[in-house]
Amino acid sequence: MSHTEVQAFGKLRSFIWPIHRYELRKFLPMLFIMFLVCFNYSIVRNMKDTVVVTTSGAEVIPFIKLWAMLPGAILLTLFYTYLSRRYSQERAFYVMVTMFISFYSLFAFVLYPYRDVLHPHQLTESLSTLLPEGFNGLVAMLCNWSFTVFYVMSELWGSLVLSVIFWGFANEVTKLHEARRFYSVFSIFSNIAAIAAGQSANYLAYGDGAGFIFRFASDDSFEQGLMFLMFLVTICGIGIMVIFRWMNKNVLNDPSFDDLHKTKSDMKKNKKRLSLKESFAFLSNSKYLICIAVLVIAYNLTINLAEVVWKDQLRTLKPEPEEFNRFLNNVTSAIGCVSTLTAVFMVRIISKFGWTRTAMITPIIMLITCMGFFAFMIFQGTLGPIAFALTGLTPLTIAVFFGATQNCFSKAMKYSVFDATKEMAFIPLDHETKLNGKAAIDGVGSRFGKSGGSLVHQGLILVFGSLTSSASYVAVIILAVITGWITAVRSLGVRFADVARSEDKALAEGEMGDSLEEEEAVQVASA
Repeated sequence: MSHTEVQAFGKLRSFIWPIHRYELRKFLPMLFIMFLVCFNYSIVRNMKDTVVVTTSGAEVIPFIKLWAMLPGAILLTLFYTYLSRRYSQERAFYVMVTMFISFYSLFAFVLYPYRDVLHPHQLTESLSTLLPEGFNGLVAMLCNWSFTVFYVMSELWGSLVLSVIFWGFANEVTKLHEARRFYSVFSIFSNIAAIAAGQSANYLAYGDGAGFIFRFASDDSFEQGLMFLMFLVTICGIGIMVIFRWMNKNVLNDPSFDDLHKTKSDMKKNKKRLSLKESFAFLSNSKYLICIAVLVIAYNLTINLAEVVWKDQLRTLKPEPEEFNRFLNNVTSAIGCVSTLTAVFMVRIISKFGWTRTAMITPIIMLITCMGFFAFMIFQGTLGPIAFALTGLTPLTIAVFFGATQNCFSKAMKYSVFDATKEMAFIPLDHETKLNGKAAIDGVGSRFGKSGGSLVHQGLILVFGSLTSSASYVAVIILAVITGWITAVRSLGVRFADVARSEDKALAEGEMGDSLEEEEAVQVASA
């Protein structure tokens, strides 16, 4: 934000609400959509971990992310690319959101209640007997197939609906000088959405409300809570589409937004869309996009490696699904609180320190917190008795809270800093590069990061037998990945700074030209 804009808004408003009144018509609908998308993501993310980890164990997560998540991400990205080719970007949005919320309702009211009938339990017992112990995660993934699909669809809400579809749309309709202000407020409200989701899940889903509404469907309190939350997710999904429709009809009707509403036949008249294969080819030839891809892959690889180890410890401490989900919901609310405090200062941080230093915050914070968590995991035998003597807590409890702290700060930085800086890096690109580049990087590239972490975990589990035993090797890999991440940020920062300076110069020249025209008009009027 420029010094002139800070003076225009005032010091307090420049932190919290640096939005001009004439921008509200475009900004507010985007803000509401972002809030609802993040609210849904927080709910389904915690619920899918609860369903999978408490029934199959944390060991199943690496198998799901490699053998189910990666193919699922590729297939749904291809499907979205097909929709974008055949229909307008607006209609593709409706189809994707409808598909997701329809599945969540199907899972809550059909697949989960009838899981004992749908899952092949005899096959599970047979495969567990035949295969080595290290393959138990793979067996659980296949036999508890409805849980696996729910995990995939919940994770892909974040990858496709949030990262690809919403942020792609936001980058399309937002200019770089607007993004410096808009995206910081988006970060604040996305974090408030996480707080609201965590507490709503705890106090509404597991309180009298869910029991009263869905008592006819189930006697199990966790199942009632699941039904209530997926019902809430469906309502929010409908709200997202209503707001998006209003915005397209009443705000995005300027000729500059025609690309959002064009169908395949319209696009042929202007420019050819790239296929997914061509998108990857273009990505490989662009150092700018490669740097963005490294950022996305490194974050997902790092958080996946650390998070799976932590959830394995959490399951041991909180084996019951309701307790497990309540703990995750509280962690989500804590993430939202920390992220909100950080996001409030995002505008001034970017203005004062620049894009590169701001983008460095996330990998540095993750390096510090990951090393702290793994240091306790590795030296638990030495540190455990000392911690117990000082706090009265068991080593397992302390390990879980160390991991929760690491997870909280890592994701808080991701939502408040990483997302904003990453999305700003896309803005200087043209329409086709944004659309196809984001599909390749966010839709599939993020999955490669998570699948790479899953592959590492699978290999280590087969060698060492458990996630805890392999913690030291995971820590070394994380250190190497974050080093590469920091290098990519520095390289991308040089290129982004050149683009930002060019736009700032053009904007300043435009403002100067407007001032000269006003002065000439005054002189003519005086004459």
